[in-house]
Amino acid sequence: MRWHKDKRVDTEDVLRHPADAAGWKHFDKEFPQFASEPRNVRLGLASDGFNPFGNMSTAYSMWPVVLIPYNLPPGSV
Repeated sequence: MRWHKDKRVDTEDVLRHPADAAGWKHFDKEFPQFASEPRNVRLGLASDGFNPFGNMSTAYSMWPVVLIPYNLPPGSV
């Protein structure tokens, strides 16, 4: 949970971890208080091309989403 902050080797031209991406760096600049704690988990949901029911042409749709954070309390690792 802390590798991206403590042990990651920062390389400008190689994407080895999501922390190297521009989106991660932008998020850290936008929310510095959240970024200051390395154990905070960034969760993402992508649905590019995901069309389980074949109804992309409808004006409105609602799909159930289950999101489970795996935050462990300090000291349990």
